Amino acid sequence: MTQTFDVIIVGAGMVGAALANGLGRSGMTVALLDRETPAEFDPDAEPDLRVSALSAGSESYLERLGAWSHIRAMRLTPYRRLSVWDAAPHPFSRFVPPNLARTTFEAHALGCEHLGHIVENRVIQRALWDHAGECEGITRFTGIDIRDVVSDAQGVTIELADGRHLTGELLIGADGAQSRIRQLAGIGVTRDQYAQQAMVASVRYRGSPQDITWQAFHPSGPRAFLPLHRDGEFSWASLVWYDAPDRLAELKGLDEPDFIAALVKDFPAELPLIDSVAGRASFPLARQHAKTYSSGRAVLVGDAAHTINPLAGQGVNLGFQDAQVLQEELVKARRSGQPLATPGLLQRYENRRRPANRRMMLAMDLFYHAFSNRIPPLHLSRNMGLALANHVPFAKNQVARYAMGIDDQLPSLLRRLVDQAPRPAFLK
Repeated sequence: MTQTFDVIIVGAGMVGAALANGLGRSGMTVALLDRETPAEFDPDAEPDLRVSALSAGSESYLERLGAWSHIRAMRLTPYRRLSVWDAAPHPFSRFVPPNLARTTFEAHALGCEHLGHIVENRVIQRALWDHAGECEGITRFTGIDIRDVVSDAQGVTIELADGRHLTGELLIGADGAQSRIRQLAGIGVTRDQYAQQAMVASVRYRGSPQDITWQAFHPSGPRAFLPLHRDGEFSWASLVWYDAPDRLAELKGLDEPDFIAALVKDFPAELPLIDSVAGRASFPLARQHAKTYSSGRAVLVGDAAHTINPLAGQGVNLGFQDAQVLQEELVKARRSGQPLATPGLLQRYENRRRPANRRMMLAMDLFYHAFSNRIPPLHLSRNMGLALANHVPFAKNQVARYAMGIDDQLPSLLRRLVDQAPRPAFLK
């Protein structure tokens, strides 16, 4: 049995499902494939350990797709302030008052209602999956196992383990960092592993959801607070703790009271009084970049093309930007009667996305290393930099607009600093 489509998307995660909705609603026929059907939303369930900080730009994209109302009908939490500070103790600390070594971005300073939303990944994925099911041009496949991919001048054919064949003009790999499509297309990656890991924990505290997300930098790595939804008289939050793998293994092995005691001891005083912990898990941190975003009739988006340090929660936002650009190029080609898998089209997509992704990867890496060491001059300069940011609101607001996805370019001075910084081999 053979079914024919314009586009085949492997990976129905957040980025793949968003792109399927964009293309399907532009008049193309789309096959959306994944191993599993996303779980049904349960309003009484504890929060997913995996959450994303969706920027204003990502929210606008999801609204244009028609999926934002599905997300809002489930649950999300807006944040109106974002605070960053250096919590590393050092002799130089006494020269910089604590409140000065901190910068806070506020929505009202930008004329915005909020800076973004914290949303559980499974909520985003389920909303996009359900929305795709409402589009006549999208056919969803789950429980699939890809046996082979064959590409020629006529198109690309996927052979499934159950004997079915799917053909199309273009194959899109949206299947994550370990992308099977990337491997089958023969696209290599450059990869670098961080020494640290990140632990995430869902915690509950009494009171209303806070409107701030914050990140404090310690020598062992940042510790972050991301507000989630209300649950009766309590609210949920997601905590992120970067540290050495053996330290995180020790923390995961603690019983709940001892784990909460560790949070109280090692997290900043801004942490609300924790009532209970729903779950905790840790994962390794790595930066990875595909050597090319396309090969033949296959093209990559999202984590299949690039993964970055999750420091500022930009991963899924970059993926949505990939989806928007590829969608624009494909819709333009279809409307002008051009084939969907021409080398020129796929190269234009890469030319538009690779520099932006690479710049964000480098910026996050420089930020990470600048705050994760105890070199005295650097410690003093980063504290002074945070203090200075509060007195240069124009520059600070430009950075905020870039992080929110309102502006697609870093401020010129910061862009020059990033572009001129020594570049690790994996980013070249």
